Amino acid sequence: MTQNIYDTPEFFEGYSQLPRSVEGLAGAPEWPALRALLPDMNGQNVVDLGCGYGWFARWAVEQGARHVLALDVSEKMLQRAARDGEDSRITFRRADLEHLELPPASVTLAYSSLAFHYIVDLHRVLRTIHTALVPGGRLVFSIEHPIFMASLSADWVIDDQGRRFWPVDHYQVEGPRRTNWLAEGVIKQHRTLSTLLNLLIASGLRLDHVNEWGPSVQDLQDRPMLADEIHRPMMLIVAASRE
Repeated sequence: MTQNIYDTPEFFEGYSQLPRSVEGLAGAPEWPALRALLPDMNGQNVVDLGCGYGWFARWAVEQGARHVLALDVSEKMLQRAARDGEDSRITFRRADLEHLELPPASVTLAYSSLAFHYIVDLHRVLRTIHTALVPGGRLVFSIEHPIFMASLSADWVIDDQGRRFWPVDHYQVEGPRRTNWLAEGVIKQHRTLSTLLNLLIASGLRLDHVNEWGPSVQDLQDRPMLADEIHRPMMLIVAASRE
């Protein structure tokens, strides 16, 4: 089963203070890049994989989606999502993505924000998504970038002149990475960039777009705290589709 770190009180409390938790999609600086890859939402049947507070699910139906199946392993996340407003077009459901099951040809859009790096058997998940998508259906997701995840000690290195460097070590050694982010012992799954993209291709999906996201000039003006993100890609944004 996927590690359910989000239901631990310490982690959930820390997560609730993040800008993307407080402000929703507007608090996620990568959201405009993700949104640009999404199709017209009118009439879409959507699955949101790792829905969190439900920000995307609510946005999708506001934009005209017919239905959103919003899945998350965290009961606390789902409770918060329901508390923030229920909608007959959204079905919130607890699910472990490691054991994802979706009806064939039932989805026109699969979406995931920063959840796939927790998945051990990502190939199985991608094959399930491929089967669930209708021909022409799209998968759009963000994931922590392999360069960001690779190091066994993923934190800034500061030299004697005060310059900051992000370490890239053990890049070719794939597998779990234990980090202390909001709580101790968060487990993520590192894969090289080529492995990740080849898993998409092997699942039968067509790779449409790849964005090693970094802040724009406007982003840096609006959020000076993003200055570190110009030194290494923290996130990877991918669009793929079923032919």
